[in-house]
Amino acid sequence: MTDFYWELPSRGDGRRAASELNTRGGFGADRPATVATDLRPGKLGPFDELAQVIHAAELSGVDAVIAPYDPSGEESWVVAAAALRQTRHARVAVEFHSAFGTPVYAAKMSATLQRLSGGRLEWRLKVETDPADARARGDWVTGRDRYARADEFLTVARGVWNDSEVLPGGFGGTGYEFAGNHYDVIDGGFRGILSGLPFPVVHLTGNSDEAVTLSAKHGDVHQFVLTDAGYESSARTLADHALEHGRSVRKLLRLPIIARETTDEAWARVERLWREVHPDGVSGDSRALARENARWSGFDRLGYDQSIGLIGSYEDVARELSSFRHIDGFVLTGRPHIEELHRAGEHLLHLVDPAGRTLAGQEAHT
Repeated sequence: MTDFYWELPSRGDGRRAASELNTRGGFGADRPATVATDLRPGKLGPFDELAQVIHAAELSGVDAVIAPYDPSGEESWVVAAAALRQTRHARVAVEFHSAFGTPVYAAKMSATLQRLSGGRLEWRLKVETDPADARARGDWVTGRDRYARADEFLTVARGVWNDSEVLPGGFGGTGYEFAGNHYDVIDGGFRGILSGLPFPVVHLTGNSDEAVTLSAKHGDVHQFVLTDAGYESSARTLADHALEHGRSVRKLLRLPIIARETTDEAWARVERLWREVHPDGVSGDSRALARENARWSGFDRLGYDQSIGLIGSYEDVARELSSFRHIDGFVLTGRPHIEELHRAGEHLLHLVDPAGRTLAGQEAHT
């Protein structure tokens, strides 16, 4: 079965390409006051919009949502906790930086969230970040040292975690010891209600050699971004390195999408957003960035983190998603999130994964 994740918004949402014009969730420019409107405060608070996105994700049948790390957006741990409380089946991945706190503290928070959610919490550990963001948080670790710290972080977090239940024992740990360059633990280890829980599935990202090496040792899932150089070489290297550790790592591909009933409808949406960002037309035609099949390399100009994504009819996008080799699933995103989630759930996911998401497909595999 193909896994589908959806990356949640972190700075509000809306239909516009320019983030400052999107006012859903309390972000963006203030709405103009008018005497023709009810001046009483609205019934929806700033988090209610995001709650609707999370609800739409579960209703649409995606397997998991991701609360992304965003220094200027909502705090991912708070979003993840709210998503776990609101959902019943969907898994929730929280993205956080390894400088967030000690690995023991992150593990303890996660143990409580695993108890709350029935073991549905996952981690996406962010290693690289903008240097200005790192300095603003008091983090001066740079370069390869970031990967060395992430290695220690994951080692310690797993070390203090006990999958089997351990009876309470006062204030003592379970004897876990670690002495590293970034962390030191003496008599660590969880007991009582913090033990006997599944450790969060660990997602890691990046196409660099350091990222692949870290993921081969610690990752359960690795998320690749589609680039001009492709992901296949890094995916093969990851598989080889993981095998050296006696492990296997699942692979996801992160892609923004714009899918509609017809290809023309999808491109009409792109062109409306393109004209908003380039009203003078001097930046050329949006179709000049079209690649083979349904790929388009202009998503970063519309406010997305990635450059390359998919545009086309539901059949076009499904065909391209199905064509990616050595991929176990996808991290999709699109704006506005509520509407795009419902489109994906109703028209797209079952085309990509008929064996897992249609009755006929499931019966054929029984």
